Amino acid sequence: MKLFHWILVSAFCLSGPTWAAEVKVEQAWARATAPGQNVGGVFMTLSAERDLSLVAGSSPAAARVELHTMRMDNNVMVMRPVDKIELPKGKKVELAPGGLHIMLIGLKAPLKAGDKVPLSLTLRDAKGKTQALEVAAEVREMGGGMPMPHGHHH
Repeated sequence: MKLFHWILVSAFCLSGPTWAAEVKVEQAWARATAPGQNVGGVFMTLSAERDLSLVAGSSPAAARVELHTMRMDNNVMVMRPVDKIELPKGKKVELAPGGLHIMLIGLKAPLKAGDKVPLSLTLRDAKGKTQALEVAAEVREMGGGMPMPHGHHH
Protein backbone atom coordinates (compact mmCIF):
# COMPACT_ATOMS: atom_id res chain seq x y z
CA MET A 1 0.00 0.00 0.00
CA LYS A 2 2.84 2.41 0.82
CA LEU A 3 4.48 1.80 -2.55
CA PHE A 4 1.23 2.60 -4.37
CA HIS A 5 0.86 5.79 -2.30
CA TRP A 6 4.45 6.83 -3.19
CA ILE A 7 3.85 6.20 -6.90
CA LEU A 8 0.65 8.26 -6.82
CA VAL A 9 2.34 11.17 -5.01
CA SER A 10 5.35 10.99 -7.35
CA ALA A 11 3.16 11.04 -10.46
CA PHE A 12 1.29 14.03 -9.09
CA CYS A 13 4.50 15.92 -8.30
CA LEU A 14 6.05 15.14 -11.68
CA SER A 15 3.05 16.49 -13.55
CA GLY A 16 3.87 19.97 -12.25
CA PRO A 17 1.52 22.94 -12.06
CA THR A 18 -1.36 23.02 -14.51
CA TRP A 19 -2.12 26.00 -16.68
CA ALA A 20 -5.79 25.14 -17.05
CA ALA A 21 -6.53 27.41 -14.08
CA GLU A 22 -4.71 30.23 -15.89
CA VAL A 23 -6.82 30.00 -19.06
CA LYS A 24 -10.47 30.98 -19.15
CA VAL A 25 -12.68 29.45 -21.84
CA GLU A 26 -16.02 31.14 -22.49
CA GLN A 27 -18.85 30.27 -24.87
CA ALA A 28 -17.19 27.23 -26.48
CA TRP A 29 -19.46 26.06 -29.30
CA ALA A 30 -19.43 24.23 -32.60
CA ARG A 31 -21.78 24.66 -35.53
CA ALA A 32 -24.00 21.66 -36.32
CA THR A 33 -23.09 20.03 -39.62
CA ALA A 34 -25.17 18.67 -42.48
CA PRO A 35 -25.10 14.92 -43.19
CA GLY A 36 -22.02 14.08 -45.26
CA GLN A 37 -20.21 17.29 -44.29
CA ASN A 38 -16.74 16.26 -43.10
CA VAL A 39 -15.51 19.55 -41.62
CA GLY A 40 -16.81 21.67 -38.78
CA GLY A 41 -15.92 24.90 -37.00
CA VAL A 42 -15.40 25.47 -33.27
CA PHE A 43 -15.56 28.91 -31.69
CA MET A 44 -14.90 30.34 -28.21
CA THR A 45 -13.40 33.21 -26.27
CA LEU A 46 -10.05 32.53 -24.58
CA SER A 47 -8.17 34.62 -22.02
CA ALA A 48 -4.94 33.77 -20.21
CA GLU A 49 -3.31 35.04 -17.02
CA ARG A 50 0.08 35.04 -18.77
CA ASP A 51 1.31 35.11 -22.37
CA LEU A 52 0.53 31.77 -23.99
CA SER A 53 -0.03 30.50 -27.53
CA LEU A 54 -2.62 28.03 -28.75
CA VAL A 55 -0.52 25.83 -31.05
CA ALA A 56 -2.52 22.66 -31.78
CA GLY A 57 -5.53 20.58 -30.93
CA SER A 58 -7.08 17.16 -31.18
CA SER A 59 -10.55 15.67 -30.82
CA PRO A 60 -11.95 12.15 -30.89
CA ALA A 61 -14.71 13.62 -33.12
CA ALA A 62 -12.33 14.35 -36.03
CA ALA A 63 -9.27 12.96 -37.80
CA ARG A 64 -7.48 16.34 -37.49
CA VAL A 65 -7.84 19.66 -35.70
CA GLU A 66 -6.38 22.80 -37.30
CA LEU A 67 -6.16 26.44 -36.30
CA HIS A 68 -7.50 28.72 -39.04
CA THR A 69 -8.12 32.34 -39.90
CA MET A 70 -10.64 33.78 -42.35
CA ARG A 71 -10.33 37.13 -44.06
CA MET A 72 -11.53 38.97 -47.11
CA ASP A 73 -9.11 38.92 -50.06
CA ASN A 74 -10.36 40.71 -53.22
CA ASN A 75 -13.98 40.29 -52.09
CA VAL A 76 -13.48 36.55 -51.54
CA MET A 77 -13.56 34.96 -48.07
CA VAL A 78 -10.25 33.07 -47.75
CA MET A 79 -9.59 30.51 -45.01
CA ARG A 80 -6.00 29.60 -44.18
CA PRO A 81 -4.33 27.50 -41.49
CA VAL A 82 -2.19 29.35 -38.93
CA ASP A 83 0.69 27.94 -36.85
CA LYS A 84 -0.55 29.46 -33.61
CA ILE A 85 -3.04 31.82 -32.03
CA GLU A 86 -1.46 34.23 -29.55
CA LEU A 87 -3.15 34.57 -26.15
CA PRO A 88 -1.66 37.80 -24.70
CA LYS A 89 -1.84 38.09 -20.91
CA GLY A 90 -5.15 39.54 -19.73
CA LYS A 91 -6.69 39.98 -23.22
CA LYS A 92 -9.76 38.19 -24.53
CA VAL A 93 -9.14 36.43 -27.84
CA GLU A 94 -12.27 35.71 -29.87
CA LEU A 95 -12.42 32.60 -32.02
CA ALA A 96 -15.51 33.39 -34.11
CA PRO A 97 -17.08 32.81 -37.53
CA GLY A 98 -15.34 35.02 -40.09
CA GLY A 99 -12.10 35.25 -38.07
CA LEU A 100 -9.79 33.01 -36.07
CA HIS A 101 -11.34 29.61 -35.36
CA ILE A 102 -10.67 25.91 -34.86
CA MET A 103 -11.45 23.50 -37.71
CA LEU A 104 -12.41 19.88 -37.19
CA ILE A 105 -11.32 18.02 -40.33
CA GLY A 106 -12.42 14.50 -41.21
CA LEU A 107 -15.44 14.38 -38.89
CA LYS A 108 -16.25 10.84 -37.80
CA ALA A 109 -19.97 11.67 -37.49
CA PRO A 110 -22.15 14.74 -38.11
CA LEU A 111 -22.18 17.30 -35.29
CA LYS A 112 -25.74 17.39 -33.94
CA ALA A 113 -27.29 20.27 -31.99
CA GLY A 114 -27.21 19.56 -28.26
CA ASP A 115 -24.14 17.30 -28.44
CA LYS A 116 -20.81 18.21 -26.88
CA VAL A 117 -17.55 18.02 -28.85
CA PRO A 118 -14.52 17.20 -26.67
CA LEU A 119 -11.33 19.03 -27.62
CA SER A 120 -7.82 18.90 -26.27
CA LEU A 121 -6.09 22.20 -27.03
CA THR A 122 -2.29 22.45 -26.81
CA LEU A 123 -0.97 25.62 -25.18
CA ARG A 124 2.68 26.70 -25.26
CA ASP A 125 4.39 29.21 -22.98
CA ALA A 126 7.31 31.55 -23.74
CA LYS A 127 9.80 28.85 -22.64
CA GLY A 128 8.40 26.35 -25.14
CA LYS A 129 6.68 24.14 -22.57
CA THR A 130 3.32 22.75 -23.66
CA GLN A 131 0.24 21.59 -21.83
CA ALA A 132 -3.20 20.37 -22.85
CA LEU A 133 -6.40 22.23 -22.04
CA GLU A 134 -9.56 20.11 -22.17
CA VAL A 135 -12.64 21.86 -23.59
CA ALA A 136 -16.18 20.65 -24.36
CA ALA A 137 -17.86 22.70 -27.11
CA GLU A 138 -21.67 22.71 -27.25
CA VAL A 139 -23.04 21.98 -30.73
CA ARG A 140 -25.58 24.59 -31.89
CA GLU A 141 -27.99 24.64 -34.84
CA MET A 142 -26.41 25.67 -38.15
CA GLY A 143 -28.16 29.05 -37.97
CA GLY A 144 -27.46 29.33 -34.24
CA GLY A 145 -24.58 30.97 -32.49
CA MET A 146 -23.25 34.11 -34.06
CA PRO A 147 -24.46 35.63 -37.32
CA MET A 148 -22.44 35.00 -40.43
CA PRO A 149 -20.37 38.02 -41.48
CA HIS A 150 -21.35 40.30 -44.35
CA GLY A 151 -25.13 40.07 -43.84
CA HIS A 152 -25.85 36.71 -45.46
CA HIS A 153 -29.12 36.33 -43.54
CA HIS A 154 -32.15 34.65 -45.08
